[in-house]
Amino acid sequence: MAPQHRRAKVRRLTLGAAAVAASAALASGLVAEVGVAQAAEPRAPAPTPAPAATPPALAPEAVAEPPAPAATPSALTPPAVAQAPESAPATVAAADEGVPPFGVFLKSDARGVARMPLFSHWLGGTELRVGHTYLPGHRWRDIEGAADFLDAWAHWRNKKADRMLVLNVPMQERNEEGVSDGEVRQLLRRGAAGEFDHHFRVLAERLVNLKVPDTIVVLGWEMNGTTYTHRCGPDPEAWKKYWNRIVATMRSVPGQQFRFDFTPSRGQDAVSWTKCYPGDDTVDVIGMDSYDQPNGMSFDQQVKEPYGLQHHVDFAKAHGKPISYPEWGLFRNGDNPEYMRRMLAWMDEYRPLYNTLTDYCPHGVWQCGANPKSSHVYRSTLFGRTDQAAPPATPTPKPTPPGTTPPPADCTPLDLGSWVEEWLGGKLCLRFDWW
Repeated sequence: MAPQHRRAKVRRLTLGAAAVAASAALASGLVAEVGVAQAAEPRAPAPTPAPAATPPALAPEAVAEPPAPAATPSALTPPAVAQAPESAPATVAAADEGVPPFGVFLKSDARGVARMPLFSHWLGGTELRVGHTYLPGHRWRDIEGAADFLDAWAHWRNKKADRMLVLNVPMQERNEEGVSDGEVRQLLRRGAAGEFDHHFRVLAERLVNLKVPDTIVVLGWEMNGTTYTHRCGPDPEAWKKYWNRIVATMRSVPGQQFRFDFTPSRGQDAVSWTKCYPGDDTVDVIGMDSYDQPNGMSFDQQVKEPYGLQHHVDFAKAHGKPISYPEWGLFRNGDNPEYMRRMLAWMDEYRPLYNTLTDYCPHGVWQCGANPKSSHVYRSTLFGRTDQAAPPATPTPKPTPPGTTPPPADCTPLDLGSWVEEWLGGKLCLRFDWW
């Protein structure tokens, strides 16, 4: 029913680098993309289309391969992190009263980490406090969380105490390979009996060793749909028992502080998501993946539909749990600034623990040039929210220190951190004429 996750095709954004030595001068040229050792990457998350049976929604049409975005930032790839940070992170601080923690999904691997400063710069310095990525679901070794995949995310998380790392974790291998309901039923029962516990123990130990023991684990997301091998519909009772075993296994690892996020897709979908709820003892956050779909559905209908946005808020309140929106964004209704405005206002009103926008075509506002009106709403709403500043007509570049080569007139220097700048051989600057 839902399209399989597809890798977003990303065009490079022109970047210039100020040279440290005259022989390395690149101020007016392009920065070459640098490779990084990485594990097999999970495909970019794609939302589950809403079912045709939910009135008054119209039946969703088939999803074509998302087109390459018209304008996009460069895929700057940092070097692999050699080791975990020396000290464990402090407990995540309480949310700022003015700016609820938010982030954006830009890529699953280290390139997602590298793009976050660029996105923040686009927002006038508003800080992304949430880093969101997905473990691959191809084989169990992926679900166990290879260190070369998680290192960069752990490094980012540990740079500041108030950051959150959100990690989507599949409950089964072959997670997007179209496994039949009958086989899914058997796999769920095997999981409920404890056959797969050791894989999740390995993952928990790796997260603790990387000093990210407070990771928010979005386990078995969109379980109420038909896409994933970890779906709930074939056997809800076995699914709930399996979830509880995984949580118990990961919580048994010394030093862990995990929070587990139960995140269905919005609406009825294949099965009512309340039938999959495993219980308050093993759920810390009740999330919802909510995209602008199906075709023709208004935001008010998304709120009022069975198992929609209002039901989500009410259900979480009844269970004493915070809410979250791990995935949200545009989808079936094109460039929809009204949806963007209403969804941002909804989150301002109901204060989720965190939210992360999905940013690649057709969902995005930064890596996808097809949604300029929605992009304007998102950027103008969140621009400079840390300082409550109004967006300037043109971002003001920092002064050039004495003795350094000034950047081109149409380029603004970026502060990507000393370790990135040392690796690149100088600062980067970003052209602002692309949006």
